[in-house]
Amino acid sequence: MAEALFRRDLSAAGVAATVESAGLVTQGQEASRHGITAMSRRGLDIDAHRSRRLSPYLIDEADLIVGMERQHVREVAVTDAEAFARTFTLPELVRRARSVGPRPADEPLEHWLGRAAAGRRPTDLLGHDPADEVADPIGRSAKHYERTATELEGLVRTVVDHLFP
Repeated sequence: MAEALFRRDLSAAGVAATVESAGLVTQGQEASRHGITAMSRRGLDIDAHRSRRLSPYLIDEADLIVGMERQHVREVAVTDAEAFARTFTLPELVRRARSVGPRPADEPLEHWLGRAAAGRRPTDLLGHDPADEVADPIGRSAKHYERTATELEGLVRTVVDHLFP
């Protein structure tokens, strides 16, 4: 769902970006019925989506890595320690974006991410913290998917507004 929302909002902002999702567990799994419905209500078609596993190649190629849970960020940091500075949970990135403010048009993304990550350590993301994570609705009701989709919409919009004002 986040992938589709990032694509939509980046496109609306006139940003030509490649947005790809990857996870830690499944490969080739279709989007859930409730996820498809929640995105369809937003005019987004994720019917063709298939899950894929995170890989060192994907990490290396990414300018920004956004996870839904702290576990995702930790996995990236273990795979490639240098990628930690550009890897955040979505709620953490929103919180840090609000703290450092929108990226000036002449500031490289890498520099803005460095400012957003200032003072941050991998140990800050040990354990679970609902404030840093988006609850996974997998296996839950349509109502949970809709709640997650609404949360993701706000978070993604905030990130795009701060990175590409």
